[in-house]
Amino acid sequence: MRTVLVTGPGGAGRTTLAAATARAAARTGTRVLLLTADPGDRLGTALGTPLGPAPVEAAPGLHALRLDAADRLRADLLALQERAATALDALGATPLAADELTPLPGAEELALLRALRELAALPDGDPARPGDPARPGLVVVDLPAAPRALALLSLPGELRSYLARLLPAERQAARALRPLLGRLAGLPLPGEGLYAAAARWDTELAAAQAALTRPGTSVTLVAEPGPAGADALREARTALALHALPAGPVLANRVLPAEGAGAWAAPLLAQQAKTLDAWDQDPGGPAVRVPHLGHDPRGPEDLDALGVPAPGPVPAAAGPRVEDRLADDGVLLWRLELPGATRDQLDLVRRSDELVVTAGPFRRILPLPAALRRCTVAGAALRDGALTVRFAPDPAQWPQGR
Repeated sequence: MRTVLVTGPGGAGRTTLAAATARAAARTGTRVLLLTADPGDRLGTALGTPLGPAPVEAAPGLHALRLDAADRLRADLLALQERAATALDALGATPLAADELTPLPGAEELALLRALRELAALPDGDPARPGDPARPGLVVVDLPAAPRALALLSLPGELRSYLARLLPAERQAARALRPLLGRLAGLPLPGEGLYAAAARWDTELAAAQAALTRPGTSVTLVAEPGPAGADALREARTALALHALPAGPVLANRVLPAEGAGAWAAPLLAQQAKTLDAWDQDPGGPAVRVPHLGHDPRGPEDLDALGVPAPGPVPAAAGPRVEDRLADDGVLLWRLELPGATRDQLDLVRRSDELVVTAGPFRRILPLPAALRRCTVAGAALRDGALTVRFAPDPAQWPQGR
């Protein structure tokens, strides 16, 4: 199953171009599912078809739905309350009723994560939830604006790293000794239920992380060509590279025609042309020009008039890699592509067997390969959009003769 996650700066038209992308793919004969968690149903407005929690056929081969994030969060909280009923009764707590629960910030993002996890778990050809179409060949997801979307894409991995630090899995091997250790130490130790809950959380987070990083998943960035759009895309590219999420060609929205725009538009045309020339050099491919229609696109005819192409092949993701330079320089090089990163926004910390990389507001904790764990950091550099860390073998830990 191919998955295309569409995001961009707020107001850049990402929802409209997500709908146009889905329609273009459906016209090629691909079964397409278009998802959003936007409570305002802007996607339904763009499609010309009101959307709800049940899939709606918006075009031949294209189904769309708007996830009810509030309903899903309410169900989760009530289920959690039911599982903890004994403890809550002991504390004298008053149970919450369903109509008392209101949506919390981030509920839309969590609903999208769950939907992607459920879709990725479906075998080919099996139906989805009752009333849903069979598993699609392409899922197009209308993500929130870029800052929230990028935080969402990194959330499962970040939470798993925190969970592993707080409740390491290897400590579960001593669960039979916990009562004895507790008596000897005179201190309470984590119970079986806590470790079981941690294992369940880790399984669910791993499934969500796998759905985002599976080989068929890529990100499409939407922006208007100009200084603000260029700055937003530069930051987004850095975040995607940090988390090894592949991005395809940029969809440059609302491009003005070169002719007939009038003298007043000359500065804006020059600004757009300069930005588009820079975006054409992007590793994901030349920017896709999406014309300005002179009005807000609404309905199938307008979406088709935008000329947005169906998604192409999945772009390659470039994660960290290690280069052996021991023979020549006596070091191993750990390299991570970080296009758009700047020295003043970059921070690097070696913590035991992990490398913590921070680029602006984004951070990722990366486990080091076994060979690098037996090395010391000999230096680091950021050149030509790539972070390189030099590791020198630690004689006390490195195998003799190597």
